[in-house]
Amino acid sequence: MAQGFSVRAMPQPHKTTRSHLPASPKGTLTPDSGPGFTLQRMNTRPLDMTIGRLAALAGVSIDTVRHYEREGLLAAPARSESGYRHYDLASATRLRFIRRARELGFSLDDIRDLLALSADGRHGTQGMRQRAEARLADVERRIAELRRVQRGLRKLVEACPGHGPLEACPILAALGGKETP
Repeated sequence: MAQGFSVRAMPQPHKTTRSHLPASPKGTLTPDSGPGFTLQRMNTRPLDMTIGRLAALAGVSIDTVRHYEREGLLAAPARSESGYRHYDLASATRLRFIRRARELGFSLDDIRDLLALSADGRHGTQGMRQRAEARLADVERRIAELRRVQRGLRKLVEACPGHGPLEACPILAALGGKETP
């Protein structure tokens, strides 16, 4: 096999005309080299992305990327002579980690800890579990509080006829500090 190329099994459409082949990333060769195989050029240099490409790849906005840089969660990237930021694939992986942790409700400080633990091959797993357990306990406390609020609101809604004089409204009375009958 020629140096710099690899063969990978990839699904191909039953028609092999160029217009029916899937769009390929820049630097990828897509001629059909046999049933189910595509010849692809291996990337010999690190993936070099602009901030817009990085943001799109990680599913966040450009402003979010800049914010995480200012917060120190994402390392400042190399810059071109013209001042453009250039990111590598490791930045995209880290940014997806941060986004997913935020989706689970971790604070930025928690994420700093998680990132540090992810580099600790000796004790990282234990620390990750402890942080996740603490986060789960917090979520369970919040759910319990929301259920209490839900029960209270349900009682108020059930007590309110939805018509009549405003002074007789049990919701208004409860919010104003008066007891409901």
